[in-house]
Amino acid sequence: MADSNALMTTYNRIPVEFVRGEGSWVYDREGKKYLDAIAGIAVCALGHSHPGFIRAIQDQVAQLVHTSNLYEVGLQTTLAEKLCEASGMDRVFFCNSGAEGNEAAIKLARMFGHSRDIDIPGIIVMEGAFHGRTMGALTATHSNRHQEGFSPFLDGFYRVPFNDTKAVEEIIKANANIVAVLVEPIQGEGGVLLPDSDYLNNLRSLCDDNDLLLMLDEVQCGNGRTGKYFAYQHNNILPDVFSTAKGLGNGFPIGACLARGKAAEIFQPGLHATTFGGSPLACAAAIAVYEALLSENLLENATVQGDRIKFGISMRLQNASHVVAVRGKGLMIGVELDKPCGELVGQAREKGLLINVASGNVVRLVPPLNITMKESDLIIETVSELIENF
Repeated sequence: MADSNALMTTYNRIPVEFVRGEGSWVYDREGKKYLDAIAGIAVCALGHSHPGFIRAIQDQVAQLVHTSNLYEVGLQTTLAEKLCEASGMDRVFFCNSGAEGNEAAIKLARMFGHSRDIDIPGIIVMEGAFHGRTMGALTATHSNRHQEGFSPFLDGFYRVPFNDTKAVEEIIKANANIVAVLVEPIQGEGGVLLPDSDYLNNLRSLCDDNDLLLMLDEVQCGNGRTGKYFAYQHNNILPDVFSTAKGLGNGFPIGACLARGKAAEIFQPGLHATTFGGSPLACAAAIAVYEALLSENLLENATVQGDRIKFGISMRLQNASHVVAVRGKGLMIGVELDKPCGELVGQAREKGLLINVASGNVVRLVPPLNITMKESDLIIETVSELIENF
């Protein structure tokens, strides 16, 4: 292992190093294998060593890796067209991460506000939200643990409870400077929290009635994770702006900010940029993911296997008084307990299963979208047994 003294101490790393992966499994240096039910924190949508993905990366590396956005990037155009077709959006800005995608969305909202002569454009954000760790995204995030020590934060953010349309409406009425609402369709880091089924529809109506931008953070829940290509499609709406990353590149760093209508026309040359965003290699990786999601029926598999895991765990734990809820959509699943349960991560690892815990007391399961029925059953059995004995 690398000498930890050479690394900044920004992580409390788990003492295991994985050296290879295949499908939904990873192997450590000692050869022990683990079922990967966290998939790089909802990143490895195709699992590990997916043949089509590997072939796309290898072919592109042999041709061209990077030229910069000073020049035309054909694969960037191809990927943008595919994502617009999948999402119903008009234009795409490519970057390198979810936080960067959210920064782009925040900048779009501010420029939209300035075009209306608003000095400090206001953005409504949610309690329990997580949007990233760069300064704009961190301001929109709601976590003392993540924010401590980094103040002062940006002006113009108004926080309301998640899943409370009335609170959003009251902020809009009380503040003439509001220009946008930024929300996760499902709060991942907040504990895999799902809002009411009509929540996004109501926010869409509020934004339409008040000429605001509806901006969605699809970083974790996008790219097939919930059984639709993007989570907002469960509500049959279109946002004005949304960000995505994680599963977009199956582990290769790529993020995106997509916009439509008036929001798609805000950025002009020189107003926003990135050196690495949308490189030929990154776009080749994301195109391979796009093609696999559709050709291998992974959206359907996410629904089938996700329902199987939720039902199996719910039935197994129906009499466990310390289980508050089993919830999720597709392969984005949370099992909430009535007390902190971080120690389950290590216990699961001992049994050859990788999980993590969100919001302190929610076991989060976000396995690869091509997980098999047998692997789903193994997750059900192992997670249920651990929670029963906790």
